Amino acid sequence: MRITPIIFIISALQILSSQSVADYKKEADAIIEASLKDISTYERLAELCDTFGPRFSGSQNLEDAIDWILEEMKQDGLYNVHGEEVTVPHWVRGKESAELIEPHRKNLNMLGLGGSIATPRTGIRAEVLVVKNFDELEARKEEAKGKIVLFNAPFTTYGETVQYRYRGAPAAAKAGAVASLIRSVGPYSMDTPHTGVMAYEENVRKIPHAAITVEDAMMLQRIQDRGQKIVVKLQMSAKMLPDAISRNVVAEIRGSEKPEEVVVIGGHIDSWDVGQGAMDDAGGCVVAWDALNVINNLGLKPKRTIRCVMWTNEENGLGGAKAYRDAHMNELDNHVLAVESDAGVFAPKGFGFSGSPEALKIIREIGKLLEPIGAGKIRDGGGGADIGPMKPYGVPLAGLNVDGSRYFWYHHTHADMMDKLNPDEVNRCKAAMAVLAYVVADMPQKLPRVIPE
Repeated sequence: MRITPIIFIISALQILSSQSVADYKKEADAIIEASLKDISTYERLAELCDTFGPRFSGSQNLEDAIDWILEEMKQDGLYNVHGEEVTVPHWVRGKESAELIEPHRKNLNMLGLGGSIATPRTGIRAEVLVVKNFDELEARKEEAKGKIVLFNAPFTTYGETVQYRYRGAPAAAKAGAVASLIRSVGPYSMDTPHTGVMAYEENVRKIPHAAITVEDAMMLQRIQDRGQKIVVKLQMSAKMLPDAISRNVVAEIRGSEKPEEVVVIGGHIDSWDVGQGAMDDAGGCVVAWDALNVINNLGLKPKRTIRCVMWTNEENGLGGAKAYRDAHMNELDNHVLAVESDAGVFAPKGFGFSGSPEALKIIREIGKLLEPIGAGKIRDGGGGADIGPMKPYGVPLAGLNVDGSRYFWYHHTHADMMDKLNPDEVNRCKAAMAVLAYVVADMPQKLPRVIPE
Protein backbone atom coordinates (compact mmCIF):
# COMPACT_ATOMS: atom_id res chain seq x y z
CA MET A 1 0.00 0.00 0.00
CA ARG A 2 1.52 3.33 -1.08
CA ILE A 3 1.27 6.59 0.81
CA THR A 4 0.21 9.65 -1.13
CA PRO A 5 0.89 13.19 0.04
CA ILE A 6 -2.84 13.76 0.52
CA ILE A 7 -3.81 15.02 3.97
CA PHE A 8 -7.25 14.89 5.48
CA ILE A 9 -8.94 18.23 4.98
CA ILE A 10 -10.18 19.03 8.45
CA SER A 11 -12.01 22.17 9.41
CA ALA A 12 -10.71 24.46 12.08
CA LEU A 13 -13.56 23.36 14.31
CA GLN A 14 -12.45 19.74 14.02
CA ILE A 15 -8.79 20.27 14.84
CA LEU A 16 -8.03 20.34 18.54
CA SER A 17 -7.12 23.92 19.40
CA SER A 18 -4.14 24.98 21.47
CA GLN A 19 -6.55 26.14 24.14
CA SER A 20 -8.17 22.69 24.23
CA VAL A 21 -4.79 21.04 24.74
CA ALA A 22 -4.05 23.51 27.53
CA ASP A 23 -7.31 22.41 29.16
CA TYR A 24 -5.58 19.08 29.92
CA LYS A 25 -3.07 20.71 32.25
CA LYS A 26 -4.89 19.56 35.38
CA GLU A 27 -4.88 15.92 34.24
CA ALA A 28 -1.29 16.15 32.99
CA ASP A 29 -0.09 17.59 36.29
CA ALA A 30 -1.93 14.84 38.18
CA ILE A 31 -0.31 12.17 35.99
CA ILE A 32 3.13 13.69 36.53
CA GLU A 33 2.66 13.95 40.30
CA ALA A 34 1.44 10.35 40.55
CA SER A 35 4.29 9.11 38.34
CA LEU A 36 6.95 10.74 40.50
CA LYS A 37 5.63 9.87 43.94
CA ASP A 38 7.57 6.64 44.59
CA ILE A 39 10.03 4.18 43.01
CA SER A 40 7.56 1.33 42.44
CA THR A 41 8.16 1.31 38.67
CA TYR A 42 11.92 1.09 39.16
CA GLU A 43 11.39 -1.72 41.65
CA ARG A 44 9.08 -3.58 39.27
CA LEU A 45 11.65 -3.21 36.50
CA ALA A 46 14.38 -4.50 38.82
CA GLU A 47 12.25 -7.49 39.79
CA LEU A 48 11.70 -8.36 36.14
CA CYS A 49 15.39 -8.06 35.28
CA ASP A 50 16.77 -9.74 38.40
CA THR A 51 14.29 -12.62 38.31
CA PHE A 52 14.45 -13.54 34.64
CA GLY A 53 17.73 -12.10 33.38
CA PRO A 54 18.36 -11.75 29.65
CA ARG A 55 15.35 -12.57 27.47
CA PHE A 56 16.61 -13.71 24.09
CA SER A 57 14.20 -14.92 21.41
CA GLY A 58 13.60 -18.65 21.77
CA SER A 59 14.77 -18.75 25.38
CA GLN A 60 12.90 -20.04 28.42
CA ASN A 61 13.87 -16.83 30.24
CA LEU A 62 11.80 -14.81 27.78
CA GLU A 63 8.73 -17.01 28.04
CA ASP A 64 8.92 -17.13 31.85
CA ALA A 65 9.16 -13.34 31.92
CA ILE A 66 6.12 -13.03 29.65
CA ASP A 67 4.12 -15.39 31.89
CA TRP A 68 5.00 -13.26 34.92
CA ILE A 69 4.14 -9.99 33.18
CA LEU A 70 0.74 -11.28 32.06
CA GLU A 71 -0.13 -12.39 35.58
CA GLU A 72 1.03 -9.10 37.09
CA MET A 73 -0.98 -7.11 34.57
CA LYS A 74 -4.11 -9.03 35.46
CA GLN A 75 -3.50 -8.34 39.15
CA ASP A 76 -3.11 -4.65 38.27
CA GLY A 77 -6.67 -4.70 36.94
CA LEU A 78 -5.81 -3.88 33.35
CA TYR A 79 -8.25 -4.81 30.57
CA ASN A 80 -7.88 -7.42 27.82
CA VAL A 81 -4.58 -8.81 29.10
CA HIS A 82 -3.30 -11.52 26.77
CA GLY A 83 -0.41 -12.83 24.72
CA GLU A 84 -0.43 -13.02 20.93
CA GLU A 85 1.67 -15.85 19.46
CA VAL A 86 4.68 -15.03 17.30
CA THR A 87 7.12 -17.37 15.56
CA VAL A 88 10.69 -16.31 16.34
CA PRO A 89 14.21 -17.44 15.37
CA HIS A 90 16.23 -19.36 17.95
CA TRP A 91 19.99 -18.78 17.78
CA VAL A 92 22.13 -20.15 20.62
CA ARG A 93 25.54 -18.65 21.40
CA GLY A 94 27.19 -21.68 23.01
CA LYS A 95 30.76 -21.59 24.28
CA GLU A 96 33.10 -19.12 22.62
CA SER A 97 36.53 -17.58 23.06
CA ALA A 98 39.20 -15.59 21.28
CA GLU A 99 42.87 -15.70 22.18
CA LEU A 100 45.74 -13.62 20.93
CA ILE A 101 48.65 -15.99 20.21
CA GLU A 102 51.22 -13.63 18.68
CA PRO A 103 52.96 -11.34 19.48
CA HIS A 104 51.96 -12.35 23.02
CA ARG A 105 49.27 -14.46 24.65
CA LYS A 106 46.13 -12.70 25.83
CA ASN A 107 42.50 -13.65 26.21
CA LEU A 108 40.42 -11.30 24.09
CA ASN A 109 37.00 -10.49 25.53
CA MET A 110 34.56 -11.25 22.74
CA LEU A 111 30.93 -11.89 21.87
CA GLY A 112 29.74 -13.83 18.86
CA LEU A 113 27.33 -11.88 16.69
CA GLY A 114 23.74 -13.05 16.48
CA GLY A 115 23.20 -15.48 13.63
CA SER A 116 26.87 -16.38 13.20
CA ILE A 117 27.89 -19.91 12.38
CA ALA A 118 30.33 -21.82 14.56
CA THR A 119 34.00 -22.37 13.95
CA PRO A 120 35.22 -25.94 13.45
CA ARG A 121 35.35 -27.76 16.77
CA THR A 122 39.10 -27.20 17.05
CA GLY A 123 38.68 -23.52 16.29
CA ILE A 124 40.31 -21.29 13.71
CA ARG A 125 43.93 -20.20 14.20
CA ALA A 126 45.06 -17.63 11.66
CA GLU A 127 46.88 -14.39 11.06
CA VAL A 128 44.82 -11.22 11.40
CA LEU A 129 44.47 -8.42 8.88
CA VAL A 130 43.20 -5.19 10.45
CA VAL A 131 41.28 -2.77 8.22
CA LYS A 132 39.47 0.43 9.10
CA ASN A 133 36.64 0.15 6.56
CA PHE A 134 35.27 -1.69 3.56
CA ASP A 135 37.32 0.41 1.13
CA GLU A 136 40.57 -0.60 2.82
CA LEU A 137 39.50 -4.24 2.71
CA GLU A 138 38.86 -3.95 -1.01
CA ALA A 139 42.26 -2.35 -1.54
CA ARG A 140 44.00 -5.09 0.47
CA LYS A 141 41.83 -8.07 -0.44
CA GLU A 142 44.81 -10.08 -1.71
CA GLU A 143 46.27 -9.91 1.81
CA ALA A 144 43.01 -11.15 3.37
CA LYS A 145 43.06 -14.66 1.91
CA GLY A 146 43.26 -17.28 4.64
CA LYS A 147 43.28 -14.67 7.39
CA ILE A 148 40.89 -13.36 10.04
CA VAL A 149 39.78 -9.88 9.02
CA LEU A 150 39.24 -7.37 11.82
CA PHE A 151 37.19 -4.27 11.01
CA ASN A 152 38.60 -1.59 13.32
CA ALA A 153 35.96 1.02 12.48
CA PRO A 154 35.75 3.90 15.01
CA PHE A 155 32.26 4.74 16.26
CA THR A 156 30.69 7.72 14.50
CA THR A 157 26.95 7.14 14.60
CA TYR A 158 25.23 3.86 15.28
CA GLY A 159 23.61 3.84 11.86
CA GLU A 160 26.94 4.30 10.10
CA THR A 161 29.15 2.07 12.22
CA VAL A 162 26.75 -0.86 12.63
CA GLN A 163 27.22 -1.80 8.96
CA TYR A 164 30.47 -3.56 9.90
CA ARG A 165 28.58 -5.73 12.36
CA TYR A 166 25.77 -6.46 9.95
CA ARG A 167 27.66 -6.81 6.64
CA GLY A 168 31.19 -7.53 7.77
CA ALA A 169 31.17 -11.32 7.42
CA PRO A 170 30.15 -11.54 3.75
CA ALA A 171 32.54 -8.70 2.86
CA ALA A 172 35.44 -10.53 4.51
CA ALA A 173 34.39 -13.86 2.98
CA LYS A 174 34.42 -12.37 -0.52
CA ALA A 175 38.04 -11.37 0.11
CA GLY A 176 38.91 -14.95 1.10
CA ALA A 177 38.97 -14.53 4.89
CA VAL A 178 38.37 -17.55 7.14
CA ALA A 179 36.62 -15.52 9.87
CA SER A 180 35.80 -11.91 10.66
CA LEU A 181 35.91 -9.73 13.75
CA ILE A 182 34.68 -6.23 14.42
CA ARG A 183 35.58 -3.51 16.86
CA SER A 184 32.51 -3.35 19.08
CA VAL A 185 29.93 -0.78 18.01
CA GLY A 186 30.08 1.83 20.76
CA PRO A 187 31.78 5.13 21.62
CA TYR A 188 33.15 4.08 25.02
CA SER A 189 34.40 0.86 26.54
CA MET A 190 35.69 -0.67 29.72
CA ASP A 191 36.78 -3.86 27.95
CA THR A 192 33.13 -4.65 27.19
CA PRO A 193 32.32 -6.32 23.87
CA HIS A 194 28.97 -5.56 22.20
CA THR A 195 26.87 -8.19 20.44
CA GLY A 196 24.06 -7.67 17.94
CA VAL A 197 22.54 -9.16 14.83
CA MET A 198 24.53 -9.88 11.68
CA ALA A 199 23.63 -11.20 8.25
CA TYR A 200 25.01 -13.43 5.53
CA GLU A 201 24.53 -13.02 1.81
CA GLU A 202 23.14 -15.63 -0.51
CA ASN A 203 25.79 -17.46 -2.51
CA VAL A 204 28.60 -16.07 -0.32
CA ARG A 205 30.53 -18.50 1.86
CA LYS A 206 29.54 -18.21 5.53
CA ILE A 207 32.33 -17.52 8.00
CA PRO A 208 32.23 -17.00 11.79
CA HIS A 209 31.69 -13.39 12.88
CA ALA A 210 32.33 -11.92 16.34
CA ALA A 211 33.00 -8.67 18.19
CA ILE A 212 36.03 -7.84 20.32
CA THR A 213 36.46 -4.82 22.57
CA VAL A 214 37.40 -1.32 21.46
CA GLU A 215 40.61 -1.55 23.49
CA ASP A 216 41.74 -4.80 21.89
CA ALA A 217 40.85 -3.69 18.36
CA MET A 218 42.92 -0.54 18.81
CA MET A 219 45.79 -2.60 20.26
CA LEU A 220 45.79 -4.94 17.26
CA GLN A 221 45.77 -1.93 14.94
CA ARG A 222 48.87 -0.56 16.66
CA ILE A 223 50.64 -3.92 16.48
CA GLN A 224 49.92 -4.18 12.75
CA ASP A 225 51.01 -0.59 12.14
CA ARG A 226 54.40 -1.48 13.63
CA GLY A 227 54.71 -4.31 11.12
CA GLN A 228 54.35 -7.09 13.67
CA LYS A 229 52.59 -10.37 12.97
CA ILE A 230 49.22 -10.97 14.67
CA VAL A 231 47.85 -14.48 15.23
CA VAL A 232 44.48 -15.16 16.89
CA LYS A 233 42.64 -18.36 17.75
CA LEU A 234 38.85 -18.11 17.55
CA GLN A 235 36.46 -20.74 18.88
CA MET A 236 32.68 -20.53 18.61
CA SER A 237 30.01 -23.22 19.02
CA ALA A 238 27.01 -21.11 17.98
CA LYS A 239 24.08 -22.79 16.25
CA MET A 240 20.65 -22.02 14.86
CA LEU A 241 17.83 -24.15 16.25
CA PRO A 242 14.33 -24.54 14.75
CA ASP A 243 12.04 -21.54 15.10
CA ALA A 244 10.26 -21.20 18.43
CA ILE A 245 6.94 -19.75 19.60
CA SER A 246 6.94 -16.56 21.63
CA ARG A 247 4.30 -13.91 22.32
CA ASN A 248 3.59 -10.22 22.12
CA VAL A 249 2.15 -8.95 25.41
CA VAL A 250 -1.03 -6.82 25.25
CA ALA A 251 -2.95 -4.95 27.96
CA GLU A 252 -5.38 -2.05 27.75
CA ILE A 253 -7.39 0.69 29.33
CA ARG A 254 -10.65 0.42 27.39
CA GLY A 255 -11.94 3.62 25.82
CA SER A 256 -15.10 5.05 27.41
CA GLU A 257 -16.65 6.42 24.19
CA LYS A 258 -14.62 5.19 21.20
CA PRO A 259 -13.03 1.91 22.32
CA GLU A 260 -12.37 0.86 18.72
CA GLU A 261 -9.92 3.76 18.34
CA VAL A 262 -6.54 2.91 19.84
CA VAL A 263 -3.41 4.66 21.08
CA VAL A 264 -0.54 2.15 21.31
CA ILE A 265 2.42 2.59 23.67
CA GLY A 266 5.17 0.09 24.35
CA GLY A 267 8.65 -1.34 23.89
CA HIS A 268 10.21 -4.74 23.13
CA ILE A 269 10.33 -7.41 25.79
CA ASP A 270 13.11 -9.51 24.26
CA SER A 271 16.77 -8.65 24.80
CA TRP A 272 20.14 -10.02 23.81
CA ASP A 273 21.50 -12.94 25.78
CA VAL A 274 23.97 -10.84 27.80
CA GLY A 275 23.40 -8.49 30.70
CA GLN A 276 19.79 -7.98 31.78
CA GLY A 277 18.43 -5.91 28.92
CA ALA A 278 17.40 -3.37 31.56
CA MET A 279 17.62 -0.29 29.34
CA ASP A 280 17.21 -2.24 26.07
CA ASP A 281 14.34 -2.63 26.46
CA ALA A 282 12.76 -3.86 29.68
CA GLY A 283 12.68 -0.24 30.81
CA GLY A 284 10.65 0.85 27.80
CA CYS A 285 8.19 -1.96 28.41
CA VAL A 286 7.71 -1.28 32.11
CA VAL A 287 7.28 2.50 31.79
CA ALA A 288 4.56 1.90 29.16
CA TRP A 289 2.93 -0.72 31.39
CA ASP A 290 2.94 1.52 34.46
CA ALA A 291 1.80 4.49 32.38
CA LEU A 292 -1.47 2.57 32.03
CA ASN A 293 -1.55 1.94 35.76
CA VAL A 294 -1.04 5.62 36.58
CA ILE A 295 -3.93 6.63 34.31
CA ASN A 296 -6.12 3.82 35.64
CA ASN A 297 -5.35 4.48 39.29
CA LEU A 298 -6.20 8.16 38.92
CA GLY A 299 -9.64 7.16 37.69
CA LEU A 300 -9.13 8.87 34.33
CA LYS A 301 -11.39 7.51 31.57
CA PRO A 302 -10.00 8.34 28.13
CA LYS A 303 -12.44 8.30 25.25
CA ARG A 304 -10.22 5.97 23.24
CA THR A 305 -8.48 2.75 24.19
CA ILE A 306 -4.87 2.96 25.34
CA ARG A 307 -3.05 -0.27 24.57
CA CYS A 308 0.32 -1.30 25.98
CA VAL A 309 2.19 -3.68 23.68
CA MET A 310 5.45 -5.43 24.50
CA TRP A 311 6.76 -6.71 21.19
CA THR A 312 8.87 -9.85 21.05
CA ASN A 313 11.89 -10.57 18.80
CA GLU A 314 12.89 -6.98 18.04
CA GLU A 315 16.59 -7.71 18.46
CA ASN A 316 17.05 -10.35 15.79
CA GLY A 317 14.10 -10.39 13.46
CA LEU A 318 11.22 -7.99 14.23
CA GLY A 319 8.89 -10.99 14.31
CA GLY A 320 6.67 -9.38 16.95
CA ALA A 321 6.34 -6.10 15.06
CA LYS A 322 5.33 -7.82 11.84
CA ALA A 323 2.97 -10.21 13.62
CA TYR A 324 1.25 -7.33 15.44
CA ARG A 325 0.76 -5.46 12.18
CA ASP A 326 -0.68 -8.54 10.48
CA ALA A 327 -2.93 -9.54 13.40
CA HIS A 328 -4.35 -6.00 13.68
CA MET A 329 -4.39 -5.10 9.99
CA ASN A 330 -8.14 -4.46 10.00
CA GLU A 331 -7.74 -2.07 12.96
CA LEU A 332 -4.88 0.08 11.66
CA ASP A 333 -7.23 2.73 10.29
CA ASN A 334 -8.31 3.22 13.91
CA HIS A 335 -4.80 3.30 15.34
CA VAL A 336 -4.69 6.97 16.31
CA LEU A 337 -1.03 6.99 17.40
CA ALA A 338 1.73 4.44 18.10
CA VAL A 339 4.46 5.39 20.60
CA GLU A 340 7.64 3.42 21.28
CA SER A 341 10.32 3.65 23.95
CA ASP A 342 13.52 1.88 22.85
CA ALA A 343 16.34 4.31 23.53
CA GLY A 344 16.79 3.62 27.23
CA VAL A 345 14.79 5.10 30.09
CA PHE A 346 17.21 7.89 30.87
CA ALA A 347 16.19 11.53 31.42
CA PRO A 348 13.38 12.19 28.90
CA LYS A 349 13.72 15.14 26.54
CA GLY A 350 10.51 14.79 24.55
CA PHE A 351 9.34 12.86 21.50
CA GLY A 352 10.12 12.53 17.84
CA PHE A 353 6.93 12.48 15.77
CA SER A 354 6.17 11.27 12.25
CA GLY A 355 2.80 12.22 10.84
CA SER A 356 0.90 15.03 9.20
CA PRO A 357 1.92 18.66 9.77
CA GLU A 358 -1.42 19.29 11.47
CA ALA A 359 -0.83 16.42 13.88
CA LEU A 360 2.70 17.62 14.61
CA LYS A 361 1.29 20.97 15.74
CA ILE A 362 -1.04 19.21 18.17
CA ILE A 363 1.72 16.97 19.55
CA ARG A 364 3.86 20.07 20.10
CA GLU A 365 1.06 21.62 22.12
CA ILE A 366 0.87 18.44 24.21
CA GLY A 367 4.62 18.70 24.66
CA LYS A 368 4.11 21.96 26.56
CA LEU A 369 2.34 19.94 29.26
CA LEU A 370 5.58 17.98 29.74
CA GLU A 371 7.85 20.97 30.26
CA PRO A 372 7.76 20.58 34.09
CA ILE A 373 9.70 17.30 33.71
CA GLY A 374 11.97 18.54 30.91
CA ALA A 375 10.27 16.39 28.28
CA GLY A 376 8.55 19.05 26.18
CA LYS A 377 10.71 19.10 23.05
CA ILE A 378 8.89 17.61 20.05
CA ARG A 379 10.98 17.13 16.95
CA ASP A 380 9.78 16.40 13.44
CA GLY A 381 10.58 12.78 12.63
CA GLY A 382 10.49 9.83 14.98
CA GLY A 383 9.20 6.35 15.62
CA GLY A 384 10.80 2.99 16.32
CA ALA A 385 11.58 -0.42 14.91
CA ASP A 386 8.50 -2.15 16.33
CA ILE A 387 6.00 0.49 15.26
CA GLY A 388 7.68 1.02 11.90
CA PRO A 389 5.63 -1.68 10.09
CA MET A 390 2.49 0.40 10.77
CA LYS A 391 3.83 3.52 9.06
CA PRO A 392 2.92 2.52 5.47
CA TYR A 393 -0.70 2.30 6.61
CA GLY A 394 -0.83 5.90 7.74
CA VAL A 395 -0.48 5.38 11.49
CA PRO A 396 1.19 8.42 13.14
CA LEU A 397 4.31 7.37 15.06
CA ALA A 398 6.24 8.79 17.99
CA GLY A 399 9.44 7.73 19.75
CA LEU A 400 10.45 8.75 23.27
CA ASN A 401 13.64 10.83 23.12
CA VAL A 402 15.95 10.69 26.12
CA ASP A 403 19.43 11.76 27.12
CA GLY A 404 21.24 9.15 25.06
CA SER A 405 24.79 10.16 25.96
CA ARG A 406 25.46 6.84 27.73
CA TYR A 407 23.14 4.51 25.83
CA PHE A 408 25.74 3.07 23.46
CA TRP A 409 28.20 2.58 26.30
CA TYR A 410 26.07 -0.34 27.49
CA HIS A 411 24.10 -1.31 24.37
CA HIS A 412 24.10 -5.10 23.77
CA THR A 413 26.69 -5.75 26.48
CA HIS A 414 26.98 -7.53 29.81
CA ALA A 415 26.82 -4.04 31.35
CA ASP A 416 23.15 -3.42 30.46
CA MET A 417 22.09 -3.91 34.08
CA MET A 418 19.69 -2.18 36.46
CA ASP A 419 22.44 -0.13 38.12
CA LYS A 420 22.70 2.02 34.99
CA LEU A 421 19.18 3.38 35.51
CA ASN A 422 17.92 6.07 37.84
CA PRO A 423 14.50 5.81 39.55
CA ASP A 424 13.60 9.46 38.96
CA GLU A 425 14.49 9.28 35.27
CA VAL A 426 12.45 6.09 34.91
CA ASN A 427 9.48 7.86 36.52
CA ARG A 428 9.78 10.86 34.24
CA CYS A 429 9.79 8.57 31.19
CA LYS A 430 6.63 6.95 32.54
CA ALA A 431 5.01 10.35 33.05
CA ALA A 432 5.88 11.49 29.53
CA MET A 433 4.42 8.34 27.98
CA ALA A 434 1.30 8.56 30.12
CA VAL A 435 0.55 12.23 29.43
CA LEU A 436 1.00 11.90 25.67
CA ALA A 437 -1.08 8.73 25.50
CA TYR A 438 -3.87 10.07 27.69
CA VAL A 439 -4.32 13.41 25.92
CA VAL A 440 -4.28 11.88 22.43
CA ALA A 441 -6.69 9.18 23.60
CA ASP A 442 -9.10 11.67 25.16
CA MET A 443 -9.10 14.73 22.89
CA PRO A 444 -12.26 15.36 20.86
CA GLN A 445 -10.88 14.41 17.42
CA LYS A 446 -8.43 11.84 16.14
CA LEU A 447 -5.03 13.12 15.13
CA PRO A 448 -5.21 14.19 11.49
CA ARG A 449 -3.22 11.74 9.44
CA VAL A 450 -1.84 10.95 6.04
CA ILE A 451 -4.35 8.91 4.05
CA PRO A 452 -3.14 5.53 2.76
CA GLU A 453 -4.11 4.98 -0.86
